[in-house]
Amino acid sequence: MLNIPQLLATELELKPYQVQNALELLAEGATIPFIARYRKERTGEMNEVQLRDLADRYTYLTELEERKAVILKAIAEQDKLTDELEAKIVACLQKTELEDLYLPYRPKRRTRATIAREKGLQPLADLIKSLNGKNPLTASLEDEAAKYVSETNGVSSADEALKGAADILAEEVAEKADLRAYIRDYLLEDGVFVSRIKDDYPEGTTKFEMYRNYQNKVKNIAPHNLLALCRGETEGILSFDIAYEEDLILSYLESQEIKTKVRVIRDFYQAMLKDAFNRLMKNSLISEVIAEKKAYADIESIKTFEINLRELLLSAPAGMKPTMAIDPGFRTGCKVAIIDQTGKFLEYQAIFPHQAAEQRTKAAQTVKNLLEKYQVELIAIGNGTASRETDEFVSQVLQAIDRKPTKVMVNESGASIYSASKVAQEEFPDLDLTVRGAISIGRRLQDPLAELVKIDPKSIGVGQYQHDVDQKLLKKKLDETVESCVNYVGVDLNTASKELLTFVSGITPAVANNIVAYRNQNGAFKNRRQLLKVPKLGPKAFEQAAGFLRIRGGENPLDNTAVHPESYAVVEAIASDLNVPLNQVTQIAEKLKKANLKKYVTDSVGEPTLRDILSELEKPGRDPRAEFKYATFKEGIKEITDLQEGMELEGIITNVANFGAFVDIGVHQDGLVHISQLADRFVDDPKKIVKVGQVVKVRVLEVNAKLKRISLSMKAVKQ
Repeated sequence: MLNIPQLLATELELKPYQVQNALELLAEGATIPFIARYRKERTGEMNEVQLRDLADRYTYLTELEERKAVILKAIAEQDKLTDELEAKIVACLQKTELEDLYLPYRPKRRTRATIAREKGLQPLADLIKSLNGKNPLTASLEDEAAKYVSETNGVSSADEALKGAADILAEEVAEKADLRAYIRDYLLEDGVFVSRIKDDYPEGTTKFEMYRNYQNKVKNIAPHNLLALCRGETEGILSFDIAYEEDLILSYLESQEIKTKVRVIRDFYQAMLKDAFNRLMKNSLISEVIAEKKAYADIESIKTFEINLRELLLSAPAGMKPTMAIDPGFRTGCKVAIIDQTGKFLEYQAIFPHQAAEQRTKAAQTVKNLLEKYQVELIAIGNGTASRETDEFVSQVLQAIDRKPTKVMVNESGASIYSASKVAQEEFPDLDLTVRGAISIGRRLQDPLAELVKIDPKSIGVGQYQHDVDQKLLKKKLDETVESCVNYVGVDLNTASKELLTFVSGITPAVANNIVAYRNQNGAFKNRRQLLKVPKLGPKAFEQAAGFLRIRGGENPLDNTAVHPESYAVVEAIASDLNVPLNQVTQIAEKLKKANLKKYVTDSVGEPTLRDILSELEKPGRDPRAEFKYATFKEGIKEITDLQEGMELEGIITNVANFGAFVDIGVHQDGLVHISQLADRFVDDPKKIVKVGQVVKVRVLEVNAKLKRISLSMKAVKQ
């Protein structure tokens, strides 16, 4: 069998010790964020991306080896396992290739070939096969076939016998791994995706209009195009297939399978091969090619989703400040929630600023009173229905007061999902759905990461075709992204929700619940070692989690840093040598720059860890996320009908796809900056130019109010 560690080292361009040590750590239950951050000496400083690639490929190869064992056993039990076949199976590196080799031996339902064999026609098929070689044809095929006519076996004529023999040979041809591989590669390289919209949908009536008479080479199709085709087919609007040159495929099959020059045998084989391809190979191979391209499209789409989600989760927090959160509405009014600097809910009011003048005046007074009462510093307004009207109303209110809070439009995607969730019900059992939604909008502004982890990432609205891709893989990759972001930023042990704690390295949902329960019962944690008193949080979980949990104002200043408790002794030794009290850790970094790091290297703490410690002590407890910025929408532009070509507007990137970026410009419908309009130079990947949450300036190119489409450009627009 394969030497998986050696193979991984070669494929991923790593040293054998890196692969071996990383696999050992993963087998011991270490998480990838922990290994990447705190086990750099053992892995040769492998980063998270390398570690995840290693883990994914290891899983694939392990599953492949397990499947090989099953297949070898199954073929051996049939007494058909040759040394040559076994060698081919053992050497396989791809699941598709392995299944091709197994195909002739796989248990089948009754086929035309099995029925022919039951009728005793296998010897006739073998005879014809021999006649295709050097054996001469001594009688006509009909005469040979007539020998197999049998009422008992259900063969009524020589023609029927020949058809049965052809069925047997066709199945044998269709199951040859090398032929299938060649045709599959041909379809991947030279096949063409073609689609058409069904007659039930006249021109200009569907969102799939570009696929009405669409053609694109299989090898060149962009992931989003293929996913659009799949969705259109699922919705019953279009159909698509792969076009190819059948004559080329048949010529290839004939060149591989026909050995004789005898015309009657050649004619028999040509007809048989055409049947083998059209009946037994074509549909399955086209399905396999579509599945292969779809799998690639899924991976690429999920990668884009991961990047967008990461940017959103790591969006700059406005800060933990007293906040007024407004969920706008026309008829049902605006829901106003006040939360304090810890995110705690304080008060709720409903206001109706978009109805009668009297109601608007009353709403203005309510807002003023709440701003004053709670010394509000941030105002978060959801970007849904009535958002621009509410934004203008609040602006008018702020004109009449001296101390003006920062007012921000907040993307409310998924807020309604959260407000109806079990998490929200447990957090606010006595509050209405709409109030919970408003609270979520406010908390998103204070700290996007802490709030968004409570929502299924698929509901946040930063992916394309997320319902069309492999759902198991999507969930796995998005969960990994959330885990990575949470551990990158770190978590305040004394304020974190159980949902946020669940994503910390080494902490299970049950342990997260126990941490919160312990905190509620015993008060704030004073040091990291107290974690060991939490039920079910043992030494292994402590090792994995401690470095990612922060305690502000605790007994040990190192507990508010990313320095792991296992390295405290080293820091204390350094502080002692430099005559710096531990409560003045920020001074250590400056002095340590002049010191010899190698002096402090131990068996467990090497130079990579010491460099990390030095870097952390330069900025202990500082949030690694960017500085907070927000977009200012243009006054008077509230609806898509207010837009005019040539307008320059400020907006915020809400989603990035392979074909461009979507921008919220404050009209309830995101505009698209196509990849060709992102910059004054050629752009091959939008993610190199823009990211989710980025504030940008755009120019309106085209507006189609009927189809709700807005085309934007960032070309020649000063950012």
